[in-house]
Amino acid sequence: MMPLLASPQLTKLSVFSLFTIAFSVLSACNMMEHLAAGLMYPNESIKAAVCYLYGKLYSVPSAAERLFVHFTERLCGLFLTTLKNSQTKELQVNCLGLLKQLLKYDKFVSVIMSNSGKGADSASPELFERESPLPLMIKKLLLSRDEVLQVASAQCMAAVLVHSPATYAPAFINADIPEFLFECLFCMSEILTWSIYCCLLLLTEEQLFFSKCHTVYGIEPILRSLKEILHLNNVELQKQGLLLFTEILKWQPAEIKLFTNTSVFKDAVSVLLEALNCPILEVAAEAVKAVAAILRKDHVTIPPVLYRELQKLVEGVLKRCSDLPLKSFPLISIALESFRNACRLAVESQNDPVAQENSFTAPNSENEDTLKSFSEFLLRISDSLCIPIVMKYSERAVHPALMEVLISTLNILFSVMPDSSKRFSMKLGKENRKRLFSIFLSEFLILHDLFSLSSNPGLNHACSSFLHSICLNLHSSSKKPDDSSQEVHDLSELLQKSLPQLNFGIQESLSLLSETPDSFCLDETLRSHQYSFLLLFYFAFSQGDKFVPETELFSAIRSFLLSIQDQGDCPPPYVFKAVLYLLAICQDKTEALDLASLSAIRRILDSISDLSLVYVHHPLLLNFFLRYPELMGRFGHRILHLWLSCEDYSHTESEDTDKRLSAGFSDSLNNFNSLLCMLKGNPSALLVLLDLVCVGTSEVAHKVLITLKAFLKIDENAHVCDLLRSQFLQILQNLLVENNSSAQPLLLNLLFLVQLRHATERELDSTDFRLLHLVSNLSGKCSPTDHEILQPSLNYLYWSLQQTTPASQKTVVAMLFSNTPLLELLEKIIHLTWLPACSSEPALPSTSEALLCMNVNILQLLRAFFRQNLCSSFVKFAVRSTDEHGNELPQSEGDASLCPVAMRHVVSLVIPSHIVSQPWNKFLLISLLDSVDNSFLHPEILRLVALFIRYQNTRIISPIEIGRILEEAASTKLPELSDVTISALRSFLVQVSPLEMIS
Repeated sequence: MMPLLASPQLTKLSVFSLFTIAFSVLSACNMMEHLAAGLMYPNESIKAAVCYLYGKLYSVPSAAERLFVHFTERLCGLFLTTLKNSQTKELQVNCLGLLKQLLKYDKFVSVIMSNSGKGADSASPELFERESPLPLMIKKLLLSRDEVLQVASAQCMAAVLVHSPATYAPAFINADIPEFLFECLFCMSEILTWSIYCCLLLLTEEQLFFSKCHTVYGIEPILRSLKEILHLNNVELQKQGLLLFTEILKWQPAEIKLFTNTSVFKDAVSVLLEALNCPILEVAAEAVKAVAAILRKDHVTIPPVLYRELQKLVEGVLKRCSDLPLKSFPLISIALESFRNACRLAVESQNDPVAQENSFTAPNSENEDTLKSFSEFLLRISDSLCIPIVMKYSERAVHPALMEVLISTLNILFSVMPDSSKRFSMKLGKENRKRLFSIFLSEFLILHDLFSLSSNPGLNHACSSFLHSICLNLHSSSKKPDDSSQEVHDLSELLQKSLPQLNFGIQESLSLLSETPDSFCLDETLRSHQYSFLLLFYFAFSQGDKFVPETELFSAIRSFLLSIQDQGDCPPPYVFKAVLYLLAICQDKTEALDLASLSAIRRILDSISDLSLVYVHHPLLLNFFLRYPELMGRFGHRILHLWLSCEDYSHTESEDTDKRLSAGFSDSLNNFNSLLCMLKGNPSALLVLLDLVCVGTSEVAHKVLITLKAFLKIDENAHVCDLLRSQFLQILQNLLVENNSSAQPLLLNLLFLVQLRHATERELDSTDFRLLHLVSNLSGKCSPTDHEILQPSLNYLYWSLQQTTPASQKTVVAMLFSNTPLLELLEKIIHLTWLPACSSEPALPSTSEALLCMNVNILQLLRAFFRQNLCSSFVKFAVRSTDEHGNELPQSEGDASLCPVAMRHVVSLVIPSHIVSQPWNKFLLISLLDSVDNSFLHPEILRLVALFIRYQNTRIISPIEIGRILEEAASTKLPELSDVTISALRSFLVQVSPLEMIS
């Protein structure tokens, strides 16, 4: 009997009909033998039919299990030989169909690929082909350029690898199958591209795939393929391609460069940016993962490093996440990882010369493609995009994983630009819109409530490290250059030791401050935890982050003070500085401290020799010390000295000080205004300030006087003026002894301001007369150019005469007229002011703004003199007698000695000088000219100009203008002028003739 399949007349249909009875005759082994024999038939159509039938049989799992022995003993060799020698597409397709069914089962894959993993050696790929012909067959089919065969062969390869990439991948890799897969990526078939992506993804699980440099060969085809599929609508294909790219970036060995030149790297960046902008969120998520993987030092150091391209990637990732819905938490986490990788890349590149090589830059042009510019970009974008994104997603729910990534990223940012770490810390703390430091600190405490950070060591370490770094940087930013480095070391050690152990929530941390350690316990853990919490609260509050109620914190700190008072403990200065600051900040919201708490503060402050160690320059801290007499009496001098030493008074001495104060021009001016408010109603503080004039440095004394001057302008309390006046005598005596010329004008101004506060007449007392004596003697010793001292002195002397009783006035005048140096100085000032220009004596500068004020002061002072009806045997006025022709008679020697200031000078010089010294004279002259059609030949104008010329006031009338008057007079006929005008013109010409201007 002939075999069932031996007859050439057997058609496909008859063979296919056998499928319906196959399972009922499986026990008949001859049937399966005859079916296998069909694969040896020379007709490929028959072979194709047999393969189709076998494919249907092995598609049923139960049948495949029963036919496994048949496959291993009879079918396997025949089938592989048939596939290898197949020529028609029909047979090739059916063979691959059967192969796909067989490859579903692990046992069949093991038989087909038997020995493919044994003796795997990259140097002997022929061994794999000899032991398992399947890789060679797949390679042949990939080269066929038939899309159906290429797809089927790639799917079969993936079906093998999916069982165990580590076992079966070496056979394909050593057969150079990856190269043929990469070549097939140039096609436009989506299904073929998908199949190749699947194969390559499975191959990435085998390290041999990378070590044989297949990825270096295939990176360009992958990028070209990604660029093409991103324009399609196949989302799954796009995700698969980006996933393949990510895996290659992730597992590529550091010693093998994936990007061999900058153009390939730019192509990669371009593809990723396009994927990031994809509207499909799933595709964008895969792109973010790829960006996180490419931000690796060995990927970007080509050289030169294209930092601008990296900036594009980082910015693209963060911008893509800035407007995502709240449910997109996984993508946000991946984006943060990308940013963290960029920060880590910047830190790793700092010590790598290759990473710091830059592309060529033209001379005299700035290169922005540098590590420095990239680092600055990271700091900027962390503030503008990264942190706001996380804060947005943390407002509604706590995400420990997200916070862990962000905090660890910020820890790295401290090292991105070490020189900017302090500025970065302050930025994190002071940005009120974000309240970042407060959020992190509260997050740190809240996480202890919601989760046990001890069971989440990663998050606990990230939080502790971040708080440690930011606290140290904030402390260093407020540290003075001469501060001890030991303090920084102790602070760092305390925080580093305690922060990971702070397993307390917000309320628990406040309760912890109120606890008192056991006096018999040697463990200092409780105190260390209290100190750490105080420091954390201090740094948060100093940046404006008041995330706990001030009343509760104030109460907790007060309990802490009582605790250390009972135990006799003395916290380190940097801890007690935090205590004082927090008390000062919270004081306005609570009641006053009790005596026990104040005693604890005094005891600790007494143990600190240098109060600058616990001083924080803040108005509320100064107000805290000035508020309590127990503190101000003992520490007020040193605190005010520290305050004034830290203040910048450069703006407070300008002319627009009052306007700037009201407008809040700067922090210094705001502080200055705050100090003035503190001094109101606090006479004890005023006395402390006055003491600083004598015992403080010259700079501090100068600032005190400026402060008091501003205070007297706004305070109208007469009692305060009496209090100050009683201290001025001693201060002025000290300044005269020390010859402190810089502070003398300020004190004299203060004396005058105090005098102005007395609106009614009062009797002068002994203090007033002693002050008058000192001021008049000081004035008499001055030269005419010492206007800074003379002006306030003359003001003071005049007002002392003006605002006192008649009896005191006579005493004052008698005292002043007995001061010959003072009177000689007054006459000299008047005399030198109006000297002719040709005089050999030195004249006072006419442009001095103080000149007019001094002359007016002298005039007022002399008027006050002359109003007195003096009757004294020592001082009298003597007016020179005249003969019948009006000529003055000589004075007697006694009269001359009693009248050092000649009345002739007073009458003839003071009044005209007063007229021409008015600041509005130029404006007056211009107005007169406008009213008479710009003609100088007007009697009033001529008389005014003559007066100006006579007293040498060249600021008002210039030689050019005098020439214009002369020209106009020369061109005018005298009969046309009135008699009054001619008389004024004659007076004008008399004054001009000495100037030699008449030609």
